[in-house]
Parts: sequence; structure tokens; C-alpha cells
Amino acid sequence: MATWEWVVAILRGSPELAIFLALAIGYWVGGIKLGNFSLGAVTGTLLAGVLIGQLGIDISPQIKSIFFIMFLFAVGFGVGPQFVRGIASDGLPQAIFAIVISMLCLASVYIAASISGYGPGLAAGLLAGTQTISASIGLATNAISQLDLSPEEIQQQLDLIPVAYAVTYLFGTVGTGWIIAFLGPKLLRINLQEECKRYEKEMSVGASEDGMHSAWHKYIIRAYELTTPGLIAGKTVSEAEASVDGRLFLENLRRGEKIIPFDGDTVLQVGDIVAVSGNHEALVEWSNRAKEVADPELLNIPVESVDVFITNKKANGKKLIELAQQPMARGVYVTRVRRGSMGVDIPLYAQTKIHRGDIVTINGTKKHIDDIIGEYGFADRPTSITDMVLVGAGIVLGGLIGAITVPIDGIPITLSVSGGALIAGILIGWLRSFIPKLGTVPSATLWFMNSVGLNIFIAVVGITAGPTFIAGLQQVGFEIFFWGLFATAVPMVLGPLIGKYIFRFDPAINLGCCGGARTSTASVAMVSEQAKSNVPMLGYTVPYAVSNTFLTLWGMVIVILLS
Repeated sequence: MATWEWVVAILRGSPELAIFLALAIGYWVGGIKLGNFSLGAVTGTLLAGVLIGQLGIDISPQIKSIFFIMFLFAVGFGVGPQFVRGIASDGLPQAIFAIVISMLCLASVYIAASISGYGPGLAAGLLAGTQTISASIGLATNAISQLDLSPEEIQQQLDLIPVAYAVTYLFGTVGTGWIIAFLGPKLLRINLQEECKRYEKEMSVGASEDGMHSAWHKYIIRAYELTTPGLIAGKTVSEAEASVDGRLFLENLRRGEKIIPFDGDTVLQVGDIVAVSGNHEALVEWSNRAKEVADPELLNIPVESVDVFITNKKANGKKLIELAQQPMARGVYVTRVRRGSMGVDIPLYAQTKIHRGDIVTINGTKKHIDDIIGEYGFADRPTSITDMVLVGAGIVLGGLIGAITVPIDGIPITLSVSGGALIAGILIGWLRSFIPKLGTVPSATLWFMNSVGLNIFIAVVGITAGPTFIAGLQQVGFEIFFWGLFATAVPMVLGPLIGKYIFRFDPAINLGCCGGARTSTASVAMVSEQAKSNVPMLGYTVPYAVSNTFLTLWGMVIVILLS
């Protein structure tokens, strides 16, 4: 008992330890999986914070403010390219769809709160839990703190946020996934697997007979001696490369004892030894026309795999099959395309479009890769250095702009410092997509700012609300769970129908758009599992970027509407 009292005294005297304890427990509990479901780090940390908060630990509110503003900047920075592209280019229908679904999410929460008589605290928690948008809690907290209420009333409202969030989050996560993945195809009256197969076939137009996987993924180099006139010997390099199906390239040429330079017009001769790169099937075809030999010197060609951050508008909106036909794409093989702040893997098909801000992983010789990098972007090589001038200045400038207050009908309207940091992150992330010298924020840093920044904020919320959590739960009763069912289900039931009849989305990506518009990565993963295809992910990134911003801002808006 004495040991327990000693631990409690230490946690009360050093609240920073209580925060880290909540993080440790939260990430551990949140990582436990029951089938495909897990609570996630945010909910795990909130519950751990509430439990630890029963000890009566005082924590400065400045701690959560610092980490929350850091989190919002990281969110904006990550979604910036997709957000702006969606608003300004061919992603506009998906962006508008995301705004419509975001408005439905806000309306469903507002209706539930108005009918049930909930105040801004419960409404904010209801929004965060049913829409699984934990970031909205921060902006709601800031907005409630500015209300014309006594300090006691403000604290009472703030303490109710985690109560409503905890009660409604479970169905907000599981229910969204179930509605989209299982009910969605029935609402659309489609066979999801068949639609995805049809879409894959359409997207593969222009690929080799073996498909984009063979044409783009496998990279082998072999050496061949040309022994028979008229097969390969006697043709130009360009003609020889085009003589087989699939992508095949001459990388080196030995004539006599010397390795000589060559171009597409160089005529190959009997006795030449060539180093050829390509997919396995194409090289097998070549082996029937030439003699494979061992030539270590000829095959000593530097080969690397590099992530390329696409910045040039020449690549923006271009299909892979179009880029493959460009001279600088010679000898380069695409193995992966990631998009958005979540690094979503985009399926590789001939008709897959590349967007500015994508990270494209390519394999090939150093010379060819350098040509691609120089033409389309910059090498996103691993680095541990963060440009804190960019991060610090961006947060300050955004915060200053967000702090500006505009009175409308006597109501002070402001983005708040936190909302300004979010907008600043979006603009800077977008600018960096075509001005890479603006600064570097490595993916590991973004993860820390995004995940740990949010969870420290949530830990403080939970610890602070801990002493009154049980009382708050008794006050709101089980009724709020059913309002949570309503607020979660309404937007997701209407979403697929709106996507089908108003926006005319392709059935294969419709449900991906719905999951993105609800910022629910788990639900889209469930859709892909049901579809046995990653095609739905093609509709995910633009709606996610737009809705992630709007749903976060709704934390402030719902307080204003109910105040």
C-alpha cells in the first residue's frame, strides 16, 4: 500500500509521467485486435487518461494546446496537395462530394443534439465520436472556452466532451465500416467484386498481355551475345527494344573488347554482347534469339530503387502508360505509388493517373532514374532532418491569421489559432508539392507530430476529465449511444446513393469515396477486402483530404451553432 501511495504521489507531483503512462497504455490497448477491429491509439489513450485521471492529477492546459497545434499543422501539411488538387482540378466532383458528406455529418449531429437538448460539450463529443474525428475536440475545446459562461460552466461542458466521445466512438468506427462494406453494395445494387474486375480491365488498357504487374514490377538484367544475323543483329537499338512485348531496354553494349556508347539509332552487329533489362517474360523471348553469356563487367550497372516526390505539372494527371512512352522513362520501372497523408497505395494499372504530390517508387539504373528525377520531381530519400524554420514559422503565421476575429451578428467568428495552423499546413504542404526547396518534413516527423501530438492532447483531456467522467456518464445516460447510431448511420447510408445518382461515380470507387469523405481508413480497407481489390482506394484520397479539414473545423462550428 505504501508503494502505491508513493506512485500516486509521484504522478501527482510529476504530471508529465502521467501523460507518458497514458500514452504507453493507450497505444498498447489501442493496438489489440479483435478480428479486423481495434480501438485505436486515440480511444485507448483517452480511456487510459480517464482511468489515470481518477487519481486527481492537475496538468497545465498549455501542454495540450502546444501538441494539438503541432498535430493540426501536420494534418494540413500531409493533405495539402490532395486538398488543393481536389478543389482546383479533375478531383473537383470528389471534393464537392466530400463537402456534401461533411455537411451531412454536421447536420446529423446538430439534429441529434437539438432534439435531445445537448449542450455544446456533449454535441462536440458526439461529433468527434460518431464521425471518428478526434481532431475536432481541440477546436471545440477552444470554442467552448470562448463562450460567455462562467469558468465552472465552461469546465462542465469540457468534461462532457470525452464522455460523449467514448460512448459513441465504438459504433462510429465499427458501424461506418459495416455500413460501407456490407450494406453499401446492396444499396448500390452491385456485385462489388465484379465491378472492380471490370474497372481493373478498363484501367489496364494499353498494358502488355501479362498485365501491368509483369510489365512494371519485375526488373532483371541479362547479358546476350548476338550470333544470328537478321534476328537482333542488323536492327537498331530502338528496333531491337520494340521487337518483344513488354518493356525491354539495352543498358550496355560490348563490341569487340570494349564497352561502347550507343543510342537508339546504333545498329547492332553479330558478335555484339548486350546487357538487357526487362521483365522475365521479355527476356525469355530474347533468349530464343541470342545466346546468354556471363559478362560481369558488362553487367556491372548501378541499379537502385528510389522514391520520387512528383512536383512537375508535366506529370500531373498523366497516365502511367503515357509516362512510360516518354524518352526519359526508358529503363525505369514503377513498383509503387503512394498518395495522401495516409500514404495510401494506389493500384498500378496502365490507365492509373499520377498526381502532383504522389510518391512514386521506381527501379532502374542510376542514369535513367536521375533522368526521371530531373524531369518530374525530386528524390524523396530517407532523412532525419526536419526544417524547423518551416514548421515553426508556418505555425506562427497560421496562428496569427487564425486569431483574427470577425463579428457577425454580434457573434465573434474566428478560425482560432489552431484552425489557422491547420490552414497554414494545407497551404505549405501544397506549395511544397511543386517547390521542394521550401523545406523538408520527413515522414517519421510527420507521424510523430500527427499521432503523438494528437494523443498527448487526448491524454491530457482524459486525465483532466477523469474525476468527473463517471458522473458525466451517469448524467447523459445510455440515450446518447442511440443518438450516436443515428449520427453515424445517416451520412453513410445516404452517401453511396448520393455518389451514384447525383455525382455518377463509378460503382467500383463509389464506396472508396464514401470512406474517404468520412475519413475512415478502416472502412475502406474493409471495402477492399470485400472487393478483393484495391480499386476502391482510387476514390479515397481526395475526399479524405477535404473532409479531414472540414470535419475538424466542425468541432468549432457545432459549438457556435449550439451556443
